[in-house]
Amino acid sequence: MELFVETHVRSHDRQKGTQQFVDNRAQQFVETYNNRLRERYGDDPSTHSEFDPDLWMEAGSSGGPDKNRVYGLSNTTAAKLRSTGTASTGGSSQSVSSSQSKEFVALQQRCDHLSEAYTQLKEEQRLANEQHRLADEQRRAESEQQRAAYEELRQMVMNMTQGGTCAPNPFWPPNPHPPPPPPPPLY
Repeated sequence: MELFVETHVRSHDRQKGTQQFVDNRAQQFVETYNNRLRERYGDDPSTHSEFDPDLWMEAGSSGGPDKNRVYGLSNTTAAKLRSTGTASTGGSSQSVSSSQSKEFVALQQRCDHLSEAYTQLKEEQRLANEQHRLADEQRRAESEQQRAAYEELRQMVMNMTQGGTCAPNPFWPPNPHPPPPPPPPLY
């Protein structure tokens, strides 16, 4: 409403602190809208809605032959308000109060914040899963390399023992009958 008044009051009159509207229709519209606000919300302006689309449509609708026109709104905007159900021309639906509107904005901001946090957590979880997958792949590759190295070493040992390339070990297997000790020296 402030924007409407600002754009429909003569500029030199605003400087004097008086409101002389650009035409009688603008003044009649503002008075009707404000009266209907008081009827619906009471005399305390703090309880009034910042913008009540139902009251706007009600106060601005012409009852004449062009009854789909709404003063201060383009035809497209008025049609959109009617078709979306945001505002009804009957004035029977309740509009959103200023505190409800602020609560809605706060809830919307909270919802946006939670959505961003959820998206961030999903991305962090995806990255953690990818790191776990890569670590598992690396462990499997290292385990496979160890098995291959063990098998290669085992095969080398087998080849050496079968091919006779290993020197006999005099200490293996242990002799159950050790040789007799040498005789004592003669003096």
